[in-house]
Amino acid sequence: MVKGRRLNLTVAVGTLLLGSFGLTACATKTYVGEEVAKSSATTEKRINDVESQVEATQTKVKQHDTKLAELDTATREALERAQQAGKLAEGKFVYSLVLSDDAAKFPTNKYELSNEAKQALDAFAERLKSENKNVYLEIQGHTDSTGSESYNMQLGHDRAEAVRRYLNKQGVALNRMSTISYGASEPVESNKTKDGRAKNRRVVVIVLA
Repeated sequence: MVKGRRLNLTVAVGTLLLGSFGLTACATKTYVGEEVAKSSATTEKRINDVESQVEATQTKVKQHDTKLAELDTATREALERAQQAGKLAEGKFVYSLVLSDDAAKFPTNKYELSNEAKQALDAFAERLKSENKNVYLEIQGHTDSTGSESYNMQLGHDRAEAVRRYLNKQGVALNRMSTISYGASEPVESNKTKDGRAKNRRVVVIVLA
């Protein structure tokens, strides 16, 4: 009888131990499964976050390219030059000011600023002070087709420099302005007419931010 009781007790203990081991194993499998699920969810979230960031970046690039395509050649080139020179943080076109013969009275072969041009630049400088303090200006000088190519390039440069010097006197920092001459290479009207040549004699101020 004693031996039988001991045998039964041994069997019972063994059964309990096996049962405990089985429960532990099940619990371990459940824990591992939960951790794997958590890890998978975290990894998937990270992947989704990265994909979202990539999509957002691609969208910004497309928007930037679209805006560039909408700009005229001279403005687009001005923006690209400013970006290459590290002058811009955001790299966007704000607006432009055109001083043509209609408003600025640039006579043939002349670059001095008329009273009309100075008044337009005074208003422009005030607008810069009130609206856009951290902007970059590219001042582009243009001429009609009268004269040689080298002469027109120099004349366009002189017109742009006259505007830069005047704006500096109105408080615009020199390091926020650059000049470039297009000479007669970028006409907006035909040089075959008097009115067309007058519109081609101009200075364009591109405002970038």
